[in-house]
Amino acid sequence: MTSEQILAEIREANLTYLMLAQSLIRADKAQALFRLGLSEESADLIDGLSPAQVMKIASGSMLLCRFRADDDMVWSLLTQHNVNGRTVNDATTRLHAGIVMAGRYADSVQP
Repeated sequence: MTSEQILAEIREANLTYLMLAQSLIRADKAQALFRLGLSEESADLIDGLSPAQVMKIASGSMLLCRFRADDDMVWSLLTQHNVNGRTVNDATTRLHAGIVMAGRYADSVQP
């Protein structure tokens, strides 16, 4: 993949992310804050962006979204299919990962 292709992919991901974020914020702000890991102030800014502003911001070369599952434990929970030789219930491990990430989100927004 060339650097131009990578930049085009970043711009497309940014546009998709901003459009998704606006849609989630407008549909259910509380859920959007949790799912996107945003502060209320950031959500308000994204919600207020005009289509032209969204296009301008999305056209940058820096990826706007990031992985929130940024530690080994969460990745292990999301990718683990067996533990100690026994099959693990996929729904249970995803639920556990969601709980861990929700706890980290709650810790990050505490005053």
